[in-house]
Amino acid sequence: MCGIAGRILNSAGRVGADLVELMDAQEHRGADSTGFAVYGPPLDGEYVLRGMGFDKNRLGKDMDEFRAILHEHGSDFTEDATFTSDDHAHYCARIIIRDPIDLTRWLRDADTLGEHFEIQSCGRSLEIIKDVGSSAAVADKHGVRNMIGTHGLGHARLATESSVLPNASHPFWARPFPDVAIVHNGQITDYFTWREKLMRKGYRFLTENDSELIAVWVSDQIASGLTAAQALKKSISSIDGVFTYMIADRDGIGFAKDRFAMKPLVVVEENGEMAAATEEQAVRRIFSGECDVINYDGPSLTGIWGVGNRSLAA
Repeated sequence: MCGIAGRILNSAGRVGADLVELMDAQEHRGADSTGFAVYGPPLDGEYVLRGMGFDKNRLGKDMDEFRAILHEHGSDFTEDATFTSDDHAHYCARIIIRDPIDLTRWLRDADTLGEHFEIQSCGRSLEIIKDVGSSAAVADKHGVRNMIGTHGLGHARLATESSVLPNASHPFWARPFPDVAIVHNGQITDYFTWREKLMRKGYRFLTENDSELIAVWVSDQIASGLTAAQALKKSISSIDGVFTYMIADRDGIGFAKDRFAMKPLVVVEENGEMAAATEEQAVRRIFSGECDVINYDGPSLTGIWGVGNRSLAA
């Protein structure tokens, strides 16, 4: 029942506003939480982090502990962190850091703070913003409409098996791969089998949401030598369940549909731009004029949309 969306612009623009529009149109598909993955202008020698603390009364202590771990890995904040909170117990943070000596080792240590403060995305370009509430509520709280970028993902969540918590919402970061995010509609039935296999390889999962697993699975396949296109195709025969997912990195967005094709995806491509969503009425909010809508309704379909002349995750 969840709703997903993707958007690509010809050049950097108000992609956040378009993603909010796509998810507002699909709010009826999931009112538990809403999230966005926005790919902004890439940083050089720095990473942008989005994180969540679970007790806003601990904010100062959380940041002291987090910064101490950064120092241990040769890094630090390069500008003041910014925070958002409301009447809920949690708070959200945006932090720019200098490159750690070893990103994976730093992340392993930073994740020891996970009971109090959780890193939800890390990248040169990627920022994941997610929270409880509707598309409009999350956008208003976090300023999503004003975010500038070339592309991004959106998700409206109806929780089925996992918790209704802000950190359990989509999109998910493919920890520890910088700049990779996923949104997913469906259910993975061999989730625990794949989770155990990936954990034996050293990966860490912070939730029991199956979407988090798909992001890491695809990224691991690419790290092992497959192209992005090959990894997407392999996921259809390797992962059990009903699913349509979109996975993004700095260069574009890819998608895959399972062998049963039960979860819809419609797409409009026009003048080098793209909008994709679970429902046609959502993409028509972006392309309101006369346009061709492609209904990807067949089984075992995959595809990749690059940003400009780039292609996804070579």
